[in-house]
Amino acid sequence: MKPFDLKNVKITDQFWGPRLRTNREVTLPVEYDLCKKTGRYDAWKWKKGDENPPHVFWDSDVAKWLEAGAYSLATNPDPVLEERIDTYVAMLENGQMDDGYLNSHFSLVEPGKRWSNLRDQHELYCAGHLMEAAVAYVNATGKRKFLDIMCRYADYIDRVFGPQKGQKRGYPGHQEIELALVKLYHATGRKEYVNLAEFFLLERGQTNPHYYNEEEKARGDKVRNVDTYSCQQAHMPVTEQTEAVGHAVRAAYMYAGMADVAAETGNEELLKACRGIWDNIVGKRMYVTGGIGSNRFGESFTCDYDLPNQDAYAETCAAIALVFFAHRMFHLEKDGQYTDIMERALYNGVMSGVSLDGKHFFYANRLAVKPETIKSGGHNYPPFRQEWFGCSCCPTNIVRLLASFGTYVYSVDDTGIWVNLYTDSHGTCEINGENVTVRQETAYPWNETVGISITVDAPVEFCLNLRIPQWCRNPAIKVNGEEKALADSVTKGYARIQRRWQDGDKVELVLPMPVEIVEAHPNVRQDSGKVALQRGPLVYCLEETDNGKNLERIFLQESADFAICHDPDLLGGVTTIETDAFTLDTTDWGESLYRSVSPSFKKKRIIAIPYYVWANRELGEMVVWINRLFEHSCSGLALSK
Repeated sequence: MKPFDLKNVKITDQFWGPRLRTNREVTLPVEYDLCKKTGRYDAWKWKKGDENPPHVFWDSDVAKWLEAGAYSLATNPDPVLEERIDTYVAMLENGQMDDGYLNSHFSLVEPGKRWSNLRDQHELYCAGHLMEAAVAYVNATGKRKFLDIMCRYADYIDRVFGPQKGQKRGYPGHQEIELALVKLYHATGRKEYVNLAEFFLLERGQTNPHYYNEEEKARGDKVRNVDTYSCQQAHMPVTEQTEAVGHAVRAAYMYAGMADVAAETGNEELLKACRGIWDNIVGKRMYVTGGIGSNRFGESFTCDYDLPNQDAYAETCAAIALVFFAHRMFHLEKDGQYTDIMERALYNGVMSGVSLDGKHFFYANRLAVKPETIKSGGHNYPPFRQEWFGCSCCPTNIVRLLASFGTYVYSVDDTGIWVNLYTDSHGTCEINGENVTVRQETAYPWNETVGISITVDAPVEFCLNLRIPQWCRNPAIKVNGEEKALADSVTKGYARIQRRWQDGDKVELVLPMPVEIVEAHPNVRQDSGKVALQRGPLVYCLEETDNGKNLERIFLQESADFAICHDPDLLGGVTTIETDAFTLDTTDWGESLYRSVSPSFKKKRIIAIPYYVWANRELGEMVVWINRLFEHSCSGLALSK
């Protein structure tokens, strides 16, 4: 199974369409300007004695921008953008060492320290991002120079690292190159790149000896205990890992790479580990928004069910990496559980990471905010989006994901077409030698109806697989106006329609979207006695702008009646949820800090907006999880006048 070619997918809807256009017309050029302003883009021009030396991860920031630019060119040709990419590729060509090595920091700033600290210094991570950009660029333009540069670098890395005598048995401290090498294999057909990716994965966490300890000895540093390497997921061999631990972005990149290598090699141990880790993430360590990595210290996973809200980290990059992992697992197993989570992360944990104007970004994505309690600085990012960061992995990551969005909508295998995301669009692929176009007409996620039409030059037999989201309780399908029973046709989250398709055949899919009151597992102590609101794929939140201050005092009844209203002028056009709730009445509290008196409540009308658009107005409070008021406790509720 593979995704539709990006060039063959056109997004036309009113949800993703404006965001993708902003990404292309605003975010891409804004990030180019910032890469220029901060020295990233021109890092290869730096000379000893100059200020602002290239940082160890700068190459990766530019590489993600290059990759985004390549995806953009695939769908929207732009000679100015193409020239900017070509200019940078020329700098890479000039900067590449005779042996193939390519890293601005270690070529220009610390040339004597190449490969001396794989654990911390991002050399292989930067290499991976450049490889991904090169593959995207050759696919978009047909120009091979960038790809040839990165193949020379990959060949050099393959000579340096491996199990043979004289090779380094090391692996990256920040994973990424593993999945990039598989992409390089797809672009070149050279299996040695897959073998190198598999080596990096299987060597990781081996302890006789542990490579990072040997590296520390060579540098003269104090040797750590192996257990402390969980941050890099190097505390044990990856095939023995069953829990998501450590730095969340590193982890999910690695899991995506494990899935890629398992797909190419048939390594069942890697696939088994992927399944176990996936279950641990989505069952015990993922926010309702699809965010992962709850701890700002180490940007990491902690333990099962530890999901704080105001202190949530949920880095934008981590949600993006989860999308990568989910997409790959779906292609391996054809199971809707993976595309369900992909959708959840895309609509909530990823889209919250960029402002509606495309110019401001979240690094951390909190699920509750009380602005006066949060200090800015360090890694404790303020509760508003920023233009840039010293470590700007998230802005450059989100621009490349959105630029490649079309690759997540449709997939194809030798049996048929899989519709993974619902968005007004059309995509074309080849099945049994015939070109087939699938066209969606829908206002999803605001509207529950998806119209699908098939265009073919000649009748062709295949299976059309339509994802039935887990959140949808009563879906319905009609084929050419005739209702189709779903009981026997849904397998692993997909409704499968096998037929000989004629030109103009139509399918109508209805996915009812009542407002759902969602509760967390009882072990999530931070959400005990609270609920969240969800409609369709969208998680909702309360903002101070609509509901006033002290959102933590609001209580929602179990039997609340919800009013749905689509406002085309609010926040780019969103559907809001309104309902009557209660709020604590504090008018008679006085100056006492504590008292032993029953609380009193006032009725309050509340308005919830989709989480992804919060913080696009004035700075204020926000909550996703709302206090729950159980029905049996409402009969004697003390109400203030």
